[in-house]
Amino acid sequence: NPVFPAVSTTWHSNDDDVYRAPPIDRSILPTAPRAAREPNIDRSRLPKSPPYTAFLGNLPYDVTEESIKDFFRGLNISAVRLPREPTNPERLKGFGYAEFEDIDSLFQALSLNEESLGNRRIRVDVADQAQDKDRDDRCFG
Repeated sequence: NPVFPAVSTTWHSNDDDVYRAPPIDRSILPTAPRAAREPNIDRSRLPKSPPYTAFLGNLPYDVTEESIKDFFRGLNISAVRLPREPTNPERLKGFGYAEFEDIDSLFQALSLNEESLGNRRIRVDVADQAQDKDRDDRCFG
């Protein structure tokens, strides 16, 4: 019966299309489960030793340490720092740092880059170690 080969061939080619499409979709859809989007991060950029600090940019001005901890819930977060304007301590500078207890938590945190917090898509990046060192010198010097 010649119908069967025709049906199965079509079915197979469709099947291939189905399998080819999702990986592309998964990476562009914001609704994709976070685990499905492996962060596009060069692991060599991650610090070799603590502190494992992420730089947080484009934060909403009403963000709190609690909301940051909630944003990174499930990760081993040890500290949140939100610098404030010296002239107006009520006002945040719009960026901050989150410190993680282990390298994997930091790596996972970086996968949340461009996720929404409040009404903004925040930037999560590896904190510049030099900035951190500079801060410590000021605190203790």
